[in-house]
Amino acid sequence: MKTVNLVLGIHNHQPIGNFDHVLEEAYQKSYKPFLEVLARFPKVKVSQHYTGFLLEWLKKHHPEIFTELKALVKSGQVEMITGGFYEPILAVIPDKDKVGQIRKLNKFLETNFGKTPTGMWLAERVWEQHIVKPIAESGVRWVAIDDTHFKYVGLKDENLLGYYVTEEQGKMLNVFPISKAMRYTIPFQPVEKTIDYLRSIATEDGNRIAVYADDGEKFGVWPHTYKHVYEDGWLPDFLGALEENSDWVKIVHFSEVIDKVKPIGRVYLQNASYAEMLQWALPEELFRKYEEFEHKLKEANLLDHYEEFVRGGYWRNFLAKYPEVNNIHKKMIRLSERAHATKAKNGATEKVLDKVWAAQCNDPYWHGVFGGLYLPNLRYPVYKSLIEAETVLDKLERKTKLSVTTKDFDMDGSDEVLVESKALDAYFMPEIGAAMFELDYKPVPFNFLDILSRRPEGYHEKLRRVAGADSGAEQVLSIHDIVAMKEKGLEKLLNYDWYRRASFIDHFIGETTIEDFAAAKYPELGDFVQGPYDQKILQKNGKAVIRFARDGHVGGAEKSPVRVAKTFEIKEGSGSILCSYSVENLGASPLEVDFGVELNFGLMAGDAHDRYYKINGSKPADPRLRSVGSSEEVTAVSLVDEWQKLQATIEIDKPLTLWRFPIETVSLSEAGFERVYQSSVVFIHSKFILDKKHDLVIKLTLGKVK
Repeated sequence: MKTVNLVLGIHNHQPIGNFDHVLEEAYQKSYKPFLEVLARFPKVKVSQHYTGFLLEWLKKHHPEIFTELKALVKSGQVEMITGGFYEPILAVIPDKDKVGQIRKLNKFLETNFGKTPTGMWLAERVWEQHIVKPIAESGVRWVAIDDTHFKYVGLKDENLLGYYVTEEQGKMLNVFPISKAMRYTIPFQPVEKTIDYLRSIATEDGNRIAVYADDGEKFGVWPHTYKHVYEDGWLPDFLGALEENSDWVKIVHFSEVIDKVKPIGRVYLQNASYAEMLQWALPEELFRKYEEFEHKLKEANLLDHYEEFVRGGYWRNFLAKYPEVNNIHKKMIRLSERAHATKAKNGATEKVLDKVWAAQCNDPYWHGVFGGLYLPNLRYPVYKSLIEAETVLDKLERKTKLSVTTKDFDMDGSDEVLVESKALDAYFMPEIGAAMFELDYKPVPFNFLDILSRRPEGYHEKLRRVAGADSGAEQVLSIHDIVAMKEKGLEKLLNYDWYRRASFIDHFIGETTIEDFAAAKYPELGDFVQGPYDQKILQKNGKAVIRFARDGHVGGAEKSPVRVAKTFEIKEGSGSILCSYSVENLGASPLEVDFGVELNFGLMAGDAHDRYYKINGSKPADPRLRSVGSSEEVTAVSLVDEWQKLQATIEIDKPLTLWRFPIETVSLSEAGFERVYQSSVVFIHSKFILDKKHDLVIKLTLGKVK
């Protein structure tokens, strides 16, 4: 009789800080019913992976699932899988953190389930060869990654019905190819599709191994899957079919395969992830070209024949594509280095290291079908963990004085200016308008500039095409194929920023409206927004004074020389930043200008009742942070967040015009296209004749709401 070995792996993950109601829904719709159905089919073995944050949440809120899992582990039906505790992209975190995160999850699994895991789940299957060494040093014997990785180095489907050995600097690791065919049939196609596939690869010697490993959320959480998988009975039908065919479908754990079957051979794999991820990592124009190219190959029936040559980009380019994400990554790297150095000195930084590890959770570092980096609620807990880690490190290092550092923080070839104190961090980019790109308020802790600019995405063209189409029809599709809109008219929000949204951005605007300015479709008459500024730093008596200046030009066809200088004063322990502007006409003739300063504040919720504006001490008619409005004679504006009990207040030394409006991105999530509030823009400006010199003083104060 022809037989085949089948390995089933399920990966369950939730990002740190995710809403309780989201986790509860995932538990009720996926994690709980999956185990309940699985327990009815004892012949079906499954390797289960849960990320650390999810395990801690389940243990606190649903300890009964631990009882069920323990019983399944004890009976041998379930094999637990390890990984990075907070599901980091291993390739882009320090090696010490790779090992530390895996060992942390190992310890948790050993303590709670009584067995040491032998293999691990690789987050988003992002592979770079150098990760082999720290993975092996963590005690891991195997990892499962997409068969696509193997095809990129020339292996064919018939070469992928087993597992391989790879090595790095003498450290060995077994690697299993995950079947793409089964990833797309389970659970979206009829059960017979998978059974037929297994029958097609069965052999007389029975040595072939078919590996299915994918997200557990596909079984109930993804759109329309709960009804399909449980109410309509797909999962019990599937598991029942496996048991009925157990005379020739031999279901085994990964660890059993390694102990009983020899590897096919040795392999070295290219930098890769799953195919969709590699496309998402491409720049917008190449994203669309890739889609077009793939479509042409499919039409010509050539894709399957040439698929090993069809690939997208490189995961790390998310850090180049989105500078905001790069900032999170570089802050994390900086704090990891400090934490490990402090550990060597003080030996008491378990807590701070865990904060850094939590901030390595992969979800806000990339974007594809899942919201990822566009979602403030995913970025927020990462920044919160980083700022908390920094606060603890400051105490451990006895760092009590304000510091000003000039260094290439984001590793782009230009230095940034980093002001760090007990109360706040203020980071500036002199080469790009001397704008402030990070503002951390440590007592809360919160980064007011955790925002994302509006930029074109490859899938936006698809939104334009389907605008107005009916998205309500229920059908069981792969999440990659779903096209839906959470609200009508989203195509009208596809405005793109030509500069990075930050604070203390210096504008000379032409004749325009608040609507066009908000849409970034207005005449900018100066060259200061993205131009380089000179800098001079003075630090004494617990105060930092940083002066940025640029000699630029203002005007339409005829440019006039203008100097803009802005001097920031930040005192140790203060939550205030004083910025003194000097705008100087260097030409011979007076200039009529409309000069203003843009500040951004990302308070995560544009419509929430507990987040609002106050202008000159009072709420406007529409106080929401998503509101659009113009106010005259403004000397003070506050953005209040009662949820976090903090506020930011801007005080101006002379009455000015205030324009306020939201920055909202349109991104793709598992439920379709959606609008996401990123920040509230406060633009204070005025028209005047610039004869010789114009001065302006802005005081920005961060504090707690009493």
